[in-house]
Amino acid sequence: MNNYILYIIIGYIVLLLLIYLVQERFIFKPEVLSKNFVYKYDIPFKELFFDIEPGVSINGLHFYRNDPKGLIFYLHGNTRSIKGWAKYARDFYRYGYDVVLVDYRGFGKSTGKRSEKEMLNDMQYVYEVLKQQYPEHHLVVYGRSMGSGFATKIASDNNPRYLILDAPYFNFVKVVERFAPILPMRFLLRFHLRTDLWLKKVRCHTYILHGTKDWLIPIKHSEALQQINPHKITLIRIPGGGHNNLPTYPAYHNFIRDILQE
Repeated sequence: MNNYILYIIIGYIVLLLLIYLVQERFIFKPEVLSKNFVYKYDIPFKELFFDIEPGVSINGLHFYRNDPKGLIFYLHGNTRSIKGWAKYARDFYRYGYDVVLVDYRGFGKSTGKRSEKEMLNDMQYVYEVLKQQYPEHHLVVYGRSMGSGFATKIASDNNPRYLILDAPYFNFVKVVERFAPILPMRFLLRFHLRTDLWLKKVRCHTYILHGTKDWLIPIKHSEALQQINPHKITLIRIPGGGHNNLPTYPAYHNFIRDILQE
């Protein structure tokens, strides 16, 4: 019996070590692109490279207009690359806005080893470059799913016009704990992404869009975020919306239009 208990303890420790070492494979699902990959879209754009430090380059796309009303800095979710995410640029471009999307380290053509601190620093670096090209009160930071944490951190450290969060999480630990409730994930995770703490420091108005049928990140995450500052955080519920299909709902586009045309 004692040996049996010992084997269980050893197995549990091995499991925890394995989760700690390979967690990035479960968190990030990047599409990797070759450096010679050619982007093709039917609205004007240019490719960007942000050289953060030796060996680290962040790749981006800039969809531009001749006389834009402002710029949307779009931070995407944990899958694919900007090659696929770029289709959502139209949702903002149609209202007269430029759109910049970037890939995180290891996504698309972006390079560098991932850590929460370094990824946050990368996005701040990009924001500072954009801030030199546009008046900051014309910048809107948009974070989708995993990108909502990065977007909130940027808004907390700067002064954009608006922060828009699409299907955000209260914090990343809460998301993971739903799928592994018996494991001490807050100690195992290397990515905590404390949206809840950063949102307290955001000075601009925040809009949250969330589907009422989101199974991956339930709407209760957004409801809890709104309670942090109900006067400066507007929660927009998309009835029937899931986690990956909000752009298929006319209500989503109506709200984006209303926000951008204020």
